[in-house]
Amino acid sequence: MCSHSHSCAAKENEKEKVFSWINIICPIFILVSAFLFDLSQGVLLFLYILAYLWAGYDVLLSAFKNILKGDFFDENFLMSIATIGAILINEYPEAIMVMILYKIGETLQDSAVDKSKDSISKLMGLNPEYANVYSDNELIRKNPNDVKINDIILVKKGEKIPLDGVVVDGEAYVDTSNLTGESAPLFLDKDKQALSGCIVADGNLQIKVEKLYHDSTVAKILELVEHANNKKTDSEKFITKFAKIYTPIVVFMALLLAILPPIVFRDDFLVWINRALIFLVISCPCALVISVPLSFFAGIGAAAKKGILIKGSKYIEALAKIKNVVFDKTGTLTQGHFVIEKIVADDNTMSEKEILDTICQIESYSNHPLALSILKAYDGVTDKKDVKNISEISGKGIKATIENKEVLVGNVELLKMYNVNIDNIREEITAVFLAINGECKGHIVLFDDLKQSSKTAIQKLNKLKINTFILSGDSKKAVEKIAKKLNVSNYFYKLLPQDKVEKLESIINAELKKQTTAFVGDGINDAPVLKRADIGISMGALGSDIAIEASDVVIMDDNLDKIAKVIEISKKTLNIAKQNIIFALFVKILFLALGALGLMTMWMAVFADVGVTFLAVLNCLRIIR
Repeated sequence: MCSHSHSCAAKENEKEKVFSWINIICPIFILVSAFLFDLSQGVLLFLYILAYLWAGYDVLLSAFKNILKGDFFDENFLMSIATIGAILINEYPEAIMVMILYKIGETLQDSAVDKSKDSISKLMGLNPEYANVYSDNELIRKNPNDVKINDIILVKKGEKIPLDGVVVDGEAYVDTSNLTGESAPLFLDKDKQALSGCIVADGNLQIKVEKLYHDSTVAKILELVEHANNKKTDSEKFITKFAKIYTPIVVFMALLLAILPPIVFRDDFLVWINRALIFLVISCPCALVISVPLSFFAGIGAAAKKGILIKGSKYIEALAKIKNVVFDKTGTLTQGHFVIEKIVADDNTMSEKEILDTICQIESYSNHPLALSILKAYDGVTDKKDVKNISEISGKGIKATIENKEVLVGNVELLKMYNVNIDNIREEITAVFLAINGECKGHIVLFDDLKQSSKTAIQKLNKLKINTFILSGDSKKAVEKIAKKLNVSNYFYKLLPQDKVEKLESIINAELKKQTTAFVGDGINDAPVLKRADIGISMGALGSDIAIEASDVVIMDDNLDKIAKVIEISKKTLNIAKQNIIFALFVKILFLALGALGLMTMWMAVFADVGVTFLAVLNCLRIIR
């Protein structure tokens, strides 16, 4: 995927639009000419056939190809059989206008779809066109696909960051709104992560490339958006199945309409054949087949404008039906950036500095958020000790050997597991303990505050009558404190990763009925729970590959308010899809009845079909606005 291929695709799309309108205007011009000039019967017939084939060749070709595949009953088949029937009864102008009006409807629908896609691609107007790469002290402009890992690129004021990397020189504010939907600029300087798709608002940045273009944030986002509609909703599947059952039924009814009344009432066959053809034109399920998928695509576009990526239209349907939202605590409801509040020497045999040094020696082998926070907060310098036999115990901590001594670094559960005496140790809200040879030597108390948006997010979910839960591996006191601040009564603590999955199962199946449940996590440590939930939502996942892979919805910043927003967008989208289904079916049934009674002409039938479809498409576009 590169900017060149996208610009080529855009040019091709523009050409297709021009050709579509040419294929509408030219047949109209031929038809008008046939009416205005006094032409011989042979020339008139030639012009009619030319105009008909010009306007309807693609419909006829599609119908023919589908028949060869054994797929008879679609809108192309209906249009073909109706117009060929009109020609056979010498209604040439009507046959031509049926094709012209159908093509106008299709072209307008394509424009509406393009508009919906444009709303996404503009928000993702992320595609970098080039990268300024240093080579032998010279600056060379390259295609982002040709840039290698460890290359140094220069991004100037007003340019997009083309690839993910780390800043090695310079400082600047960058506009992340394309990724996050947020207008506040982000300050970057040396050693900060720079993500592709962001725009440098001022200053210059030299960035060391850490990912190839196809692995970069911008490429993954664009890939997500392009394939978002591959995962169909139940509503879309229903429409597809409905069209396959509905179409042969209306063809059979049209056949009966053409044959039975003339025989029973001894009426003119041509009159009833004409009514049957009108019946076929009205019966085209275009409004349903086009507008329902477009509704969901528009919903994906509306969410993307807010910095929320939905990985498929089927997840919109699930989001609209959510009954429970389950939150991870650390890094989701809280900042995830722990600070050391105090260091406590439990048996006074080690100083606070020795306790901190030893804990940091062990934690340097872990990727747990607590470990990373301790290492970040610790700016001391210590000699590297010979750490051996490192064993990480999931949800508890690390066991290792230093200078032939057994060292444990972790929570109270780890100490209990190895029978360390903890009678004189009070349980802190969040603490990391150090035990050597079975004796607790001390612990570090850590503090992690709520995110600014946590409280309002819970309040908004409560207004939507959605139940909220907290699942955490942290201590009872730590989780209880956060739950009270947020006024969440359903919270669970000291959960290992597998315990979280079990607890989530019980929430989903509460009251002996399956309740649609979303899990909100940081996308790094909660992959199993994100996968098990009906909807996995990754928070604070800007640039996280794991978050994008594991979750169904990626919120591209730390704003928890967007959970309620994406649910509201999904509910609106589902409502509009239902409105389109009901409206289209009602009008179809009404017009089919009028057509069977002979109260509609062929032209009126086409106007009705195109009109219903166009109104349904306009209704879809309300979602984007």
